Amino acid sequence: MIYLDYQATTPLAPEVEAAMAPWLGEKFANPHAPYTAGREAAATVEVARKQVMRALGKTSGRLAFTGSATEALNWALKGSVGREGRDEIVTIATEHAAVLDTVQFLGSTHKVHILPVDHEGIVDLDALRAAVGPRTALVAAMLVNNEIGVLQPVDEIASIAHEAGALMLCDAVQGLGRIAVPEQADLIAISAHKVHGPKAIGALWMADSVEPAPLIHGGGQELGLRSGTLSPALCAGFGAAASLIAERAPADHDHVESLWEMAHERMRDWTLNGSAAQRYHGNLNLRRDGLDAARLMSEVRGVAFSLGSACASGSGRPSHVLRALGLSDREARSSIRIGFGRYTTADELAEALDRIDTAAKAQ
Repeated sequence: MIYLDYQATTPLAPEVEAAMAPWLGEKFANPHAPYTAGREAAATVEVARKQVMRALGKTSGRLAFTGSATEALNWALKGSVGREGRDEIVTIATEHAAVLDTVQFLGSTHKVHILPVDHEGIVDLDALRAAVGPRTALVAAMLVNNEIGVLQPVDEIASIAHEAGALMLCDAVQGLGRIAVPEQADLIAISAHKVHGPKAIGALWMADSVEPAPLIHGGGQELGLRSGTLSPALCAGFGAAASLIAERAPADHDHVESLWEMAHERMRDWTLNGSAAQRYHGNLNLRRDGLDAARLMSEVRGVAFSLGSACASGSGRPSHVLRALGLSDREARSSIRIGFGRYTTADELAEALDRIDTAAKAQ
C-alpha cells in the first residue's frame, strides 16, 4: 500500500515503538501508585511531558495529557465558557468537528458566532473583530486545516481575542512539528498520532493562570484537573515522537517541500482547493470537474488517500470545509485529499499520483 493520508494519521515512528515497548510489558505499574515501580512510571510520564512542552516551544504554562485532541478541545471549550460572566464563543466555519459539534452543543445555553471564510479558506479579521466583544469567553481557531491545509492567522486572532479580554484556543493538531505554534494562544490542543506517535493520547497546553473547569471528574490524577489513570506507554510514545520533532523538523520540512513541488507539477491539470500561498505543503486537496471521487477511490486500489476528514468520511455528506469555500456539492464530491510526510518517498508518490490521474481521466 502507498500511504497518502497523513492528515488522518501518521505511521508510527520506529523510535516511538521502541520507547513504548517496555511499558507494554514488564513495566506495567500504575504511575499514580506510591511504591518504586509506580514512581518509575510517574517519572516516565514527567519526562514525556517535558518532551512535548519542548516540541511546543513552551517554557511556561502547564500541559495535561488527555485521551485525544478531541477531548482536549472539548475540555477547553466547555471549561472556559461562562467564566467571569462571559457566555459567548467565536469560531470559524472550517474548524474540525471536535470544535464545531462542541460549539453547537454549547449553543443551546450560550451564544455562538461561527464566522465564514473567503474562497481561499481564510477568515476575515475585520469580521472577527466585530464578533468579539466583552461577553466573549473564547475564540477558537485551527492553525492548519485538516482538510485543505490552509493556515489561519492565529497570532492575529489571539491579539483580537486578548483586546476584548477573551481567551484564544488553538487546534494545533495538524500544525505541531510542521508550522510554528502560535505564541499568543492561551490554550493549545495537540495529538500524538498526527506526529508519528501512538493513537489514544493527546494533550492540552494551558498558559499560566488559565485553568478550564474539569471535563472528567474523579481522582484528579492529571494536574488535579483531569481524572483517569495515565498510560505510561502512551505518554512515553508521545514524548519520543515529540523529541523526534526537534531532531527531524528541518529535514521533514525540506522533504515535504520537495514532494509538494513534484506533486503540484504532476497534478497541474487539477484545481487546488484553498489558498496556494497560506497552506501547509504536506496537504494537497484537489478537484477535477466531473470526477466521482468516491468511485475513484475504489478504482485506485493499493493507494490510501481520502475524500476529506477521516472523522466524516463515512457520512456521505459533502465536506463542510469545501462548502465553506463556496464550492457546490458537486465540486466538493469531485475533490480528493492527498497527504504525505516523513516516510513518503518521491517514487511512491509519483507512482500513486500517476495512477490517480490516469484513473480520473478515464472516468
